[in-house]
Amino acid sequence: MRKLFAGMPWWVKWIAVPVIALAVFGGLITSVIWFVVSVLFKVLLFVALVGGLIFVVRKFMASSGSSREDW
Repeated sequence: MRKLFAGMPWWVKWIAVPVIALAVFGGLITSVIWFVVSVLFKVLLFVALVGGLIFVVRKFMASSGSSREDW
């Protein structure tokens, strides 16, 4: 690969090739990034909901004063 780019100007390696790669694979890159962001959002939402549930249950258990055997 180095021999292929050996005689080329710097702008071919650092500007033209990345622009062509983005033009060809831009949709794929965008969909992969969108998938990763959506999965991270769902994981954070899940963690927040479970944390809120645990907080509410502990608050209820502490304020009710009842033991676990009452359930």
